[in-house]
Amino acid sequence: MNNAIMRKIDVTDSYRPLSAVKLVGTFTISTPPTNAADVLFRGDDGSDVPWVPGEWHEFYSIDLAEVRVKGTPGDAVTVVGGTW
Repeated sequence: MNNAIMRKIDVTDSYRPLSAVKLVGTFTISTPPTNAADVLFRGDDGSDVPWVPGEWHEFYSIDLAEVRVKGTPGDAVTVVGGTW
């Protein structure tokens, strides 16, 4: 089944996944330029990887449940793409 996915995820001060369930697809993940601070993504080695406001990257065949983010409450991450 093909589905368009468009989400705005509010970040918190502790890590949480971009999806509560397994969701594999092709996505552009971004941090809106209106964010007050960097959003931290948990790297594959457990390190904090900062994304500045306005940063975005495309990912292919990624599981959003495996992508974890944290940051300043009130800031967000957007996800646009789909499962095809």
